[in-house]
Amino acid sequence: MAAYQEEIQRRRTFAIVSHPDAGKTTLTEKLLLFGGAIHIAGAVKSNKIRRTATSDWMEIEKQRGISVATSVMAFDYRNYRINILDTPGHQDFAEDTFRTLTAVDSVIIVVDAAKGVETQTRRLMEVCRMRRTPVIVFINKMDREGKDPFDLLDEVEAELHIRVRPLSWPIEMGQRFRGVYNLHAGKLDLYTPSKQTVTESIEFTDIHSPELEKHLDPGPAEKLRNGIELIEGVYPAFEVASYLEGELAPVFFGSALHNFGVKELLDCFVQIAPSPRPVQAIERQVRPEEAAFSGFVFKIHANMDPNHRSCIAFVKVCSGRFERNANCKHVRLDRMMRFSSPTAFMAQKKEIVDEAFAGDIVGLPDTGNFKIGDSLTAGENLHFRGLPSFSPEMFNYIENADPMKAKQLRKGIEQLMDEGVAQLFVNRFNGRIIVGTVGTLQFEVIHYRLLHEYGAQCRWEPVSLYKACWIESANAAQLENFRKRKVQYMASDRDGREVYLAESPYVLTMARQDFPEIKFHFTSEF
Repeated sequence: MAAYQEEIQRRRTFAIVSHPDAGKTTLTEKLLLFGGAIHIAGAVKSNKIRRTATSDWMEIEKQRGISVATSVMAFDYRNYRINILDTPGHQDFAEDTFRTLTAVDSVIIVVDAAKGVETQTRRLMEVCRMRRTPVIVFINKMDREGKDPFDLLDEVEAELHIRVRPLSWPIEMGQRFRGVYNLHAGKLDLYTPSKQTVTESIEFTDIHSPELEKHLDPGPAEKLRNGIELIEGVYPAFEVASYLEGELAPVFFGSALHNFGVKELLDCFVQIAPSPRPVQAIERQVRPEEAAFSGFVFKIHANMDPNHRSCIAFVKVCSGRFERNANCKHVRLDRMMRFSSPTAFMAQKKEIVDEAFAGDIVGLPDTGNFKIGDSLTAGENLHFRGLPSFSPEMFNYIENADPMKAKQLRKGIEQLMDEGVAQLFVNRFNGRIIVGTVGTLQFEVIHYRLLHEYGAQCRWEPVSLYKACWIESANAAQLENFRKRKVQYMASDRDGREVYLAESPYVLTMARQDFPEIKFHFTSEF
């Protein structure tokens, strides 16, 4: 039992989130480099060497230079087992990111030093606040000209509604950038910008010592002293308890591309970040140290290996120990299942695992048994909530552009919809299939993946709709009357639930007034 407790204590499962282009994937790559999981640093998306980020492995991600799916990577660092979930930054894939945040114990938010806090970052922070997830902020791209560090701290406090405390401080920025002073460990880390590694790391606890001028020119040395004096005077002392409560965010500065400040972030992170935390199920709270296994599916990915058309269900282990070939109960299907080839991930490189502990992410081969939100247990009936599908805001009819490939198209649509990237509705009036998404980019991704992964051609036909609402009512007569009135706009989702496709905000408002006993839901969890 003691060994089992130890395994849980050394787990760190976290997501890296940010606005697109803030450098999230680059930071992931550098963290993997320190963990020895990859062996080459360098410009992550450099076209000269045609090598793309380890965590962006889908063809379309390499072409676009953005992440469109959450990828999971695990590695060991200084006796800690680290699970990183690199999430899509693009707002069209926000839903994937929101769901990922339900599977992690802490979050690192990446902020671009020149752009500051952007819209997508705010929305993600709201989800973290809702779940009281501890947050660390990494201010990236200090090797470029950007906003003043103190202005950035003010902005993070104001925009993300969280108190901050810098644990590292930049020495100049842009062309003059000389590295960072690590307040947490009392170290001076100096860099030569042309090098990809730390060129000098010096134990340096007394910033007022004249020794500082041996390492830095007098100007930057004085500026560093003033900055740190101001920090000590203005910001509260760092308390791990406040961080774990989600009330205080430690802030690190650096440049992920040039490896500045990343190690400081990682070293502090493994010390202070929480090990797996209890998870709330509908029935009760599930604690990680319980002996019985439990977990939930937070993501499904089609075609991890395009040669085998395989789907993988990503399961977050909440308690106990998951064992290969052991019997697990699939709660929704009320069926016992065994998995002979569960996998752990290093982006798309998978390896079979024999066991996994609370906090780990396991990939289970899926032949259509899983949906997002499904629970797996050792036998107990548990239901983990908080994995909603949001109401889509963009809609298209999907048509088959190649009659010879109808079967491939059907299979492709089915598997991609299982991932939760988009939602599928069947119009009850004319039987046509409507795909709904939260952003236009998803239509491009679906089109691209159907063609390249399934060999199927689809054609989009715009349909003018405002929102999809799941409806329910205890008043059967009113519900029947509503169906008759809105017959052209009634649809079913993939679970057969009734959905009303509202044409405009005005029409929706009127419908809610005219049918007061019908409940209109904007997420699929109600």
